[in-house]
Amino acid sequence: MGAESVTGPQTPASSSWKLKQPHDAQTQGLVVNGFSSLPSAEALFLRFDWPDNGLSGPRTKGKGAWLQTLEQVAPVTNAEGKDKDSPAAALAFTWTGLQKLGLAAEALATFSAPFREGMYQEDRLRRLGDKVKDEWQDSVIKGGPRWSANIPARKNEPVSGDTGPQEHDEREVVTPITVHALLLLYDKDQVASCARAQVVAAALAPHGVTIVHRLSLDLRFDAKNIAREHFGFADGLSQPIPYDETSGNEGAANCVVVLSNRQPVKRDDCHGVPLGEILLGHTNAHHEKAPGPMVPFDELAGDMGLESAGAPAGFRNFGLDGSYLVVRELQQRVAEFWKSLQAGAALIRAHDPGATHVTADWLAERVIGRTIDGHLLCPGGAVLPPDRDGEPQNDFRFKRDDPEGAGCPLGSHVRRANPRDSLARDVASAQTLLDAANNHRILRRGRKYGTTLSDRYNNDNTERGLLFMCLNTDIARQFEFVQQTWLLNRNFHTLFDETDPLVGPKGKFTIRERPLRRIVDVETFIQCAGGEYFFLPSLPALKYLAQL
Repeated sequence: MGAESVTGPQTPASSSWKLKQPHDAQTQGLVVNGFSSLPSAEALFLRFDWPDNGLSGPRTKGKGAWLQTLEQVAPVTNAEGKDKDSPAAALAFTWTGLQKLGLAAEALATFSAPFREGMYQEDRLRRLGDKVKDEWQDSVIKGGPRWSANIPARKNEPVSGDTGPQEHDEREVVTPITVHALLLLYDKDQVASCARAQVVAAALAPHGVTIVHRLSLDLRFDAKNIAREHFGFADGLSQPIPYDETSGNEGAANCVVVLSNRQPVKRDDCHGVPLGEILLGHTNAHHEKAPGPMVPFDELAGDMGLESAGAPAGFRNFGLDGSYLVVRELQQRVAEFWKSLQAGAALIRAHDPGATHVTADWLAERVIGRTIDGHLLCPGGAVLPPDRDGEPQNDFRFKRDDPEGAGCPLGSHVRRANPRDSLARDVASAQTLLDAANNHRILRRGRKYGTTLSDRYNNDNTERGLLFMCLNTDIARQFEFVQQTWLLNRNFHTLFDETDPLVGPKGKFTIRERPLRRIVDVETFIQCAGGEYFFLPSLPALKYLAQL
């Protein structure tokens, strides 16, 4: 669903990648490292209690002082590589956070439209399946989400010739909690991460920076060294592997993405994505530099080392080595999940006494598309064996290995979230469709929150779930496309009137099994409690903000 790694801190060499200098020192460590050696974390959602800056002055100086204080108590970790047991931190901002911090209007206008509009702009709400026809869907908590950036509503476009005042469009959502920044603190255990959070809170309070929402995050590896989400399944299995335009030339001196041994990363046929899909300012899937925000050139921009490359005359590249961070707080209804599938299995057995193999676990694995330990379901009741690193095998092709969904159902969460070559018309076009699917990949960095339910069939009325986090450079083409076109598409891959059985609303779910198929009702198992689009700046960009 969203974690950064299915297994413990020992990352297999085959999937380990890094950035070369100077990009490793300029990029936040969260991009290349999920900090799996630090299983505990605190997500601190920050509000800036300062007077608003208008979009066109006057501007208050000194608002970046809190970032200088943060550097003393919890410095943001870069991607150079650190002692795996040393604490780490990451920091990202919402659009309203950057505006309140004092970033110039000319710079704010250069961010992408989804970031400027926010996750709860009316069109984006519909695309994400949160609110349709002014009604919150069942996939959102009762009463609507708790927190967002509360980005101001857009003004209605003036009628031609009308120069009078325009009213605001009030259809955008205003949540009870306004979030201006997200600070993530990673540490060896919960005691240490909570202690750091207390130090940070005390240090930032004099600057008018308040923690308005907080989640304790955890990986909690089990006896098999597997990190599981709350439904019990191995999480974070399939991740894109970045490369750059020089990766095919082994030993290229200007190759940005390298392995642990500093050799260039060659393009992976199954999971390879250009670096510009993850980091702004680098070549993306459209063979162009992923566009990012700019700041007007002045003495400050020059002193902080912001580059001119990739920026028009009079501006500096503020986005280089940064990324957009999508965050959604997703509550998991664990007992409802298992009781629903238990009832569905009982109904199938009642109609087909010979279906003794159909249990709640059997259905749950088909909802996900993998076994509880993460192995892909294959036709004939088989699963893919582990790979050479002992992890669930991930370099599979649906068109080759399971074209009709007889093993991994066509509408399963795994198949919808990343169809790979599944949508190809024939084997000859499979690689083309796989490449096209990779143009929508996201790099996940989420973690679960809340305690593990002791009895999966009995609700203890405790909130638990996943703080979904992913990095991408084109929110609309990557995250929003996956959500709208694959997960929530009711006519996906020959299916009719079905959505993702895990993250979608209540509905039907089809499982192909001889002699024809089985159809089971699934409930709403995951609900959004808040979310927003954030900007994850580079270290030079952070230094620039600290001087505002």
